[in-house]
Amino acid sequence: MNKAFVKEDDGGLDGWDETDEVHDDAEEALDAQMGRNLITPKGLEALRAELKQLRSVERPKVVEVVSWAAGNGDRSENGDYIYGKKRLREIDRRMRYLSKRIDTAEPVDPALQTHLDKVFFGATVTYAELHDDGSETEHTIRIVGVDEADTEAGDVSWISPIAKALMKAEEGDAVTVHTPQGPKEIEVVEIRYVTD
Repeated sequence: MNKAFVKEDDGGLDGWDETDEVHDDAEEALDAQMGRNLITPKGLEALRAELKQLRSVERPKVVEVVSWAAGNGDRSENGDYIYGKKRLREIDRRMRYLSKRIDTAEPVDPALQTHLDKVFFGATVTYAELHDDGSETEHTIRIVGVDEADTEAGDVSWISPIAKALMKAEEGDAVTVHTPQGPKEIEVVEIRYVTD
């Protein structure tokens, strides 16, 4: 029989894989949940740069390795081939995700914000966390897009509980943040709109 009509069973490593469908479903659910895709111009540029890197550098390298490995014979025990195909699926999945996010992105430049006395997307907010013992701790965060969030750097997503609680607040306002440990009171100390 002609091999063109026979699918070799290599554990789903050639072509379709159940994990592709699971990841695509998860991405669609995330998009539906978030609705709008707000992002800073710097964040949008970072997504474009990552997509370009994947498309023009990483993917061609992996394709070259897979082509070489495929020419080495038996693919079922060929680690380079198996890993390469898996890595290609990961790259393609990430490229699809980035393309969707870039296509739906709504860039919002914090430098163009006119209501500088209130918290909106792109604001850098210093707030005081009020503790039960009467003490307080100050934290500074910047409200950014979902794809830009980095809690270690102080960048939180605009759909996070703290960002939602702070939206439209002014300096001196006390707001309640709903956390897994229960509601927490915080006070807005300072609002800035920093340009990159």
